[in-house]
Amino acid sequence: MSVLTDPFTHLVTALAGLLEPLAAHSATAAAIVLITVLVRLALHPLSRAAARGATPVSGLLPLLLQLPVFWLMYRSFTTEGELLDHRLFAAPLGARWFEVLGEGGPFGAQGLVFLGLFGAIAVVAAWSAVRGRRSAAVAAAAAAEAAAAPKKSARRSGARSGPARAAGSGSGTGAAAGLPELTAEQRELLRKVGSVLPLLSFGTLITAAVVPLAAGLYLLTTTAWSVAERAWLDRRPVGAGAGRPAGGAVRSSL
Repeated sequence: MSVLTDPFTHLVTALAGLLEPLAAHSATAAAIVLITVLVRLALHPLSRAAARGATPVSGLLPLLLQLPVFWLMYRSFTTEGELLDHRLFAAPLGARWFEVLGEGGPFGAQGLVFLGLFGAIAVVAAWSAVRGRRSAAVAAAAAAEAAAAPKKSARRSGARSGPARAAGSGSGTGAAAGLPELTAEQRELLRKVGSVLPLLSFGTLITAAVVPLAAGLYLLTTTAWSVAERAWLDRRPVGAGAGRPAGGAVRSSL
């Protein structure tokens, strides 16, 4: 196991040494944030591909590729080693929330560090939930508009050219649009799923409460990066997707 964790430990220690003049006793915590940012920068091209909808699994790749880094972070701060004594302010980076409750309670010096972490994660999760609800609402509206478009086109064609021509033009409208027509039940299901999915962001709080503080700090940083990155990608053209319809922007943020 040390064959994998030792190089990671040396990397964290080296970065902490560089950051010590700025972060003092919390230099190792700053190094964890820096490592997280570097990992997310390396994965940014995959996030751009997900925003363009390049492949069906492109949105999952950034998450899956982070799992080894998260696992190394977890192992490095749960096994005996030099990193266990490093701290974020008063709390050891290898400590868990339920462990520090015996060291002064939730409002003790160590407990306050965890409460600050939980508060920051809650703010990021709330931001993600708001964005998710907006995206779900736009997606539902786009689906309803796509479903209504063939009927409107058929009515206009019928009024202009008579029943026979209207039947011919109406039959190709849906195919030309390239969008499936959703039933009322499907639209309602889309609305319900869209209202529930954003709440999953708060699951990070549960994870942060049971993993070491170092891993919780990684979760906070990568979650904040994900939400900010989605917001940035949704607000600017992404390569070939610059001219995509509104539905494309929704897909990139879910």
